[in-house]
Amino acid sequence: MDTLLNAEERDFAQQMRQFYRTEIPEELRLKVATGQELTKDDMVTSQRILNQHGYAVPNWPVEWGGQDWTPVQRHIWLEEMQLACVPQPLPFNVSMVGPVIATFGSQEIKERFLPATANIDIWWSQGFSEPNAGSDLASLKTTAVRKGDKYIVNGQKTWTTLGQYGDWIFNLVRTDPDVKKQAGISFLLIDMKTPGVTVRPIQLIDGGHEVNEVFFDNVEVPVENLVGEENKGWTYAKFLLGNERTGIARIGGSKVNLARAKAYAAVTKTARGTLLDDPLFSARLTKIEAELTALEMTQLRILSTQAAGSDKPDPRSSVLKLKGSQLQEDISELLVDVLGPQGLDFVSDRVQGQGLSDLPNGAVDALPAYFNTRKVTIYGGSSEVQRGIISKALLGL
Repeated sequence: MDTLLNAEERDFAQQMRQFYRTEIPEELRLKVATGQELTKDDMVTSQRILNQHGYAVPNWPVEWGGQDWTPVQRHIWLEEMQLACVPQPLPFNVSMVGPVIATFGSQEIKERFLPATANIDIWWSQGFSEPNAGSDLASLKTTAVRKGDKYIVNGQKTWTTLGQYGDWIFNLVRTDPDVKKQAGISFLLIDMKTPGVTVRPIQLIDGGHEVNEVFFDNVEVPVENLVGEENKGWTYAKFLLGNERTGIARIGGSKVNLARAKAYAAVTKTARGTLLDDPLFSARLTKIEAELTALEMTQLRILSTQAAGSDKPDPRSSVLKLKGSQLQEDISELLVDVLGPQGLDFVSDRVQGQGLSDLPNGAVDALPAYFNTRKVTIYGGSSEVQRGIISKALLGL
C-alpha cells in the first residue's frame, strides 16, 4: 500500500502503526489476531483509549471529537487499525447513531449524547429490522403514538446485534400511518431500561449469542428523545446506512485472516510436506491474495479521486462492498478447510456445551466465524443490491 501513498500519507500511516501497537493492550490485539471472541469490557477498554487520543470518531465533526482528515487518512486510520488487530470502535456508536445526532440532532441532544457515545459510556443498539421489514425496511410496523409530552411505543425489532449489552437503542418507528410508508417514519432514542422493553436472545447456528429480539410494550418515551423532525426518519436512516458502509470492505481484517490461514497451513503436514506445498491449495491462496491486492488498489483509487469535502455517496463503493464481502467469505472458508474435521468437532462441542477440542492456538473460532461471515454479503446492502447499483450507476445498463 505504501507505494500508492504520498510522503505525508506514509508518515501518517507510520504514526498510526506506532500508536496502535504501543497504546492498545497487547492481550486485546492478540485476541483479534487469533480470532478469539471479544468481551464487552475488551471493546469498551479499546474504544476509550482511542477516544482519549482523538482516534475513536474521526468521521464526526471536529467540535465533537472528529478529525479534519482527508478521505485517504481516514482509510489509513481504519486499515492500520485492522492490520494491528485493534478492536474497532463500536459501529452502532461511531458510524451510525453518532453521525445522525451530530448532523440532525438538536444542540441539547448533541450535548447530551455525543460525548458519552464517543467514549462508549452509552452502548447503543440498532432498532431497524423487524420480522417482516428487513430488506424492505420502510414496511416497519413498530408504532410511536404521541400523547402529550411522550410517545407510546409498541412493536418488535429483530437481529439486534449485541443488544444484550445495550443501554440505549435508536429506533425507526412509525409516527404517521396515513402517508406513504417512507414518509411516516421517525428516529427515536429509547432507554432500554424503560419499563416495557424486553430483550430476548436468538441462538445462532454456531451456538453463539450475538443477535436478539427486542419487544416494546407500551413503552413511554419523552418527546425530547426525537432526533430531528417527526416523520423525517427515513431521510436520517438513509444517511446512517451510507455511513454504515464506510470501510465495509474490511481489507485490513481480510489480510490478517489470510495470514492466519497461511500460518496454520504452514504447520499442517501433508504427503508433500505442508499444506503450503500442495499446488491446488497454493493456487487457491494465490488467487485470493491477488484479488485482495486488486481490491485495495481499487479502494485507494476511489479515495484519491473523490472530490474534497464531497459527502455524496460514491456508487463505486458498491464494487468494494461486493468484492470485499465475497473475499471475507472466501477467506473464512479457507480457514475452515485448513483446520479440517477439528473445526467441526469444536462447533459440535460448543453447541452442546462441552469442552473445546484440541485445535491450534487461536483457531478455535474458525468454523463459528465461517458461519457468522455468511451475513456479510447481506448486511450493509446485499450483493444483489450492489450489482443493481453497479449496473445502473456505473455501467449505464
